[in-house]
Amino acid sequence: MTISKNKSVIIIGINFSPELTGIGKYTGEMVEWLTENNFLCTMVTAFPYYPYWQTQKPYKNRFFSRETLKNGKLNIYRCPLYVPKRPSGLKRLIHEFSFFVSAFVMVIYLLFKPKKDYIFCIAPPFHLGFLGLIYRFFKGGKIIYHIQDLQIEAARDLQIIKSDKAFKALFAMERLIMKKVDYVSTISTGMLKKISKKTVKDILFFPNWVDTTAYCPLYDNAEMKILWGFHEDDKIVLYSGSIGEKQGLESILTVAKHLESSTFIKFVICGTGPYKEKLIAKAKEQKLDNVHFLPLQQPDQFNNFLNMADIHLVLQKKSASDLVMPSKLTTILAVGGLALITAEPGTNLFEIVNDNKMGVVIASENLNSLENAILKFCTSDNSILKLNGRKYAENYLNKDSILNKLFNKLENRTPVDIDEKRPLEYLELK
Repeated sequence: MTISKNKSVIIIGINFSPELTGIGKYTGEMVEWLTENNFLCTMVTAFPYYPYWQTQKPYKNRFFSRETLKNGKLNIYRCPLYVPKRPSGLKRLIHEFSFFVSAFVMVIYLLFKPKKDYIFCIAPPFHLGFLGLIYRFFKGGKIIYHIQDLQIEAARDLQIIKSDKAFKALFAMERLIMKKVDYVSTISTGMLKKISKKTVKDILFFPNWVDTTAYCPLYDNAEMKILWGFHEDDKIVLYSGSIGEKQGLESILTVAKHLESSTFIKFVICGTGPYKEKLIAKAKEQKLDNVHFLPLQQPDQFNNFLNMADIHLVLQKKSASDLVMPSKLTTILAVGGLALITAEPGTNLFEIVNDNKMGVVIASENLNSLENAILKFCTSDNSILKLNGRKYAENYLNKDSILNKLFNKLENRTPVDIDEKRPLEYLELK
């Protein structure tokens, strides 16, 4: 893609590199792509804390800081914020509000710098859209309000907040943001349908992606199992990602207890998050020798690590259906992994995986189904499902194609080398 000279972007988002998972991963990769395509980028973000819920070294989180990278094409302004060790509903509100306040100070500072052509506001937190509106009022530019999670609905359905008056005010604020911005975008058609009920604007489809070169199948995973301390004949059932309340990871412990007699099945929970210590304590209490906890793996080892698994768990509670789209799924498909997904019939995730025969979908919060599926697919040939997943990733999860398509739309250009029909068929997944 050829970008007009000196195009510039400001991105406002609480999560960013070097965070390895979640929204920060995708925002970081988007900014890397932008700088490689001759954009001048300004990132307003926090000090990295996710998913550990503590500021990561060598960052201090004491005052504002600036980093200049990519031969001057990227300026990162980091803003201090409150980071709770055990995030509850109230603490999350304080956490996000503290970032809003410090990012507001930074946006005011940036009003005295050259204007930007595009203003990306990454939600959640949903109210960062107001910072984009303030910046545009004084400097101009086009605002893209990009929704990675439907945060308010998730907080309501997961009962993180329980006040009806609070939700009425939050939804009103969100509607105002959507009314005033230039573009609204989101990552899945399931979320797109929900957002379309809130605004009359056309919503841009801007899915997450995966690097299919860095993440690829290694067809003999026995060596990988030995490397991480398992027997080559073990069957590894892996959950890798944030360990929080929306995943419902207690179900892994229950199923592991029921499958103790199948000693060749090993459950691995990899990652960090506010509920990890609680899960470890429960596993010890139940004396679950078939459950292993590992820290987040480094990027240079992550492809090998994912290839170790025979089954990849993508778990969601019923209340989170179509409110959040599990970002880990793209990487699982890229490594040719077998994804075992909990999703409700009729949801976007359920339909696209089944239609493309690239994984296994079972009902959310149904422990019998989860147990039976794990036992079945640990003792069967799943090569067709795995090949279908890898093929899908190669065809439709390519970062260049996705970002090119978005910026062609923003620049009012006609895409030249993108298949307009098939990506939309695929992109119902992400």
